[in-house]
Amino acid sequence: MSIRFTAKARRGLVALTVATGLALGVAGCGGGGGDDKKPDASASASKADGSDPSAQEGQSDTPLAELKGSDGLLLQITSAQRDSGGFVTVNATLNNDGDHSVVVPSALSGNETEIVRNGRSLGGATLVDPQGKKRYYVLRDTEGRPLTTTGFSTLKAGDSLPVFMQFPAPPSGTAEVDFQLPTFAAAPIKISG
Repeated sequence: MSIRFTAKARRGLVALTVATGLALGVAGCGGGGGDDKKPDASASASKADGSDPSAQEGQSDTPLAELKGSDGLLLQITSAQRDSGGFVTVNATLNNDGDHSVVVPSALSGNETEIVRNGRSLGGATLVDPQGKKRYYVLRDTEGRPLTTTGFSTLKAGDSLPVFMQFPAPPSGTAEVDFQLPTFAAAPIKISG
C-alpha cells in the first residue's frame, strides 16, 4: 500500500508540475492589452532586416547564443528564463539558412525510447552545469512526451520556426550553463530570473 501511495503521489506531483509549467507558458503568451502597435513594428523591422526573423515579444533582438547545425540549420537562443516553479524555459528560433529545404534531423529528439516514440522534438537537448557537474534533460509530462516543441519535420530555405524547451532549474546560484543539442555545436548561455 505504501508503494501504491508513493506512485500516486509521484504522478500527482508530476501532473501538478506540468500543469504549472503550462499555465505559466499560457500566461506568458497571453500578452497585454494595448500592444496593437508592437506586431506592426516587429513586422516592419523584419522586412527591413531581410530574412532575419523577428524576436519573440519581450526578448532581446540579440540572441544569447547561436548554434550551427548540419545542412545550414541555425539555432538562435533568444532567452533562458528561470521561473518560480523550478523550471528553466529556453526559447529559440530554428532557422534554415541553407539554399534548399532541409529535413530536420531525427537526432534532435535524442535516443531515449520514451521520447523518440512521441515523434520529432528537441527532446535531446540538455543543459550542463559545469561547476555543479550536473546535466539537466528536457522535462516530460506524465505520458512521456517531452516539454518542448514537437511535430516539425522540414524547413524550407529561409524559413524559421520558434521553438522552446523546458528543463529542471539548476540551483539558484547557477547563472550560466552550457546548452547542448545533438548535431549542433554547444554554447554557454546565461539564465535570467
